[in-house]
Amino acid sequence: MIVMKFGGYQKPASIHNRAASYFGELLKERLGSALDFQLIGSILDELGRSSGDLPEMVAKGELSFCYMSTVRFTTAVTELRILELPFLVEDRVTAYRAFDGAYGELVKSRMRENSPFRLLGIWDNGFRHLSNCVRPISKPQDCRGLRIRTQTSELHGEAFRALGFEPLAIDIKEFTETIASGRVQAQDNPLTNIYNFGVHKHHRHITLTGHFYGASAMICDEARYRNWPREIRTVVDGAALEATAFQRRLAAAEDAAILAKFVPGELDIVRLTETGRAAFVAAVRPVLDRHRKDFDPALLALLETQ
Repeated sequence: MIVMKFGGYQKPASIHNRAASYFGELLKERLGSALDFQLIGSILDELGRSSGDLPEMVAKGELSFCYMSTVRFTTAVTELRILELPFLVEDRVTAYRAFDGAYGELVKSRMRENSPFRLLGIWDNGFRHLSNCVRPISKPQDCRGLRIRTQTSELHGEAFRALGFEPLAIDIKEFTETIASGRVQAQDNPLTNIYNFGVHKHHRHITLTGHFYGASAMICDEARYRNWPREIRTVVDGAALEATAFQRRLAAAEDAAILAKFVPGELDIVRLTETGRAAFVAAVRPVLDRHRKDFDPALLALLETQ
């Protein structure tokens, strides 16, 4: 019997864990009694580990698969840093076309060349929005002086400083406690995380900026993958492809679903006007222009809405 463990860091209702569960169902359906599939939906809650431990756990064989923000892989795969550029990716259709085309093939190849991992799918980690506990944010000037929790991305930090925030990188393990304690006054996340991690219970003000588009890498260990029999690899590849499509369908519907769960009157949802959004784009334009030069223009064009 083959034991396969899939690790994540989110709540059971998250679109990532639902997709991971679906992946397991497909594997069990096709491999039957030859497989023991286990989903550890949150290594934070179930194992007391940090989300950043997931790739190492895969490399060591403690896990067979995991999902993880592509931010964690930008040292090995520099082309993934394109996804950290503010306001570059503006629609999912374009992103998915790039992920399933030349851009996706390139980052998969780079992942195999420069890391122990095999990229099985690029998942949708959502458009990131702002929330805070101090005041409504409708223009860049409203961001000034607010300490904001960020992912471990220097590029994200640059963009937030350009808006007037004081960025502080904090792992998701400490995220909820940090938000509840008021150590930071602001954070950014897709709506699904704002709801599922309970951020909305502490942050009354949410601004739908969509300033970054996030992606997650579904990975396994390349050497372990190569040691599986060919028929197992074929099943894993097919199930990963279907689970990726399923996850993206969930992601595309998630923003509307989460907004419907927010209780009217309890939260202040700021929907930017076209002019208002343009002000945020202009504020971070120097950051975008400075880092665009680091990448092949043809790759950028694959991800930008024409």
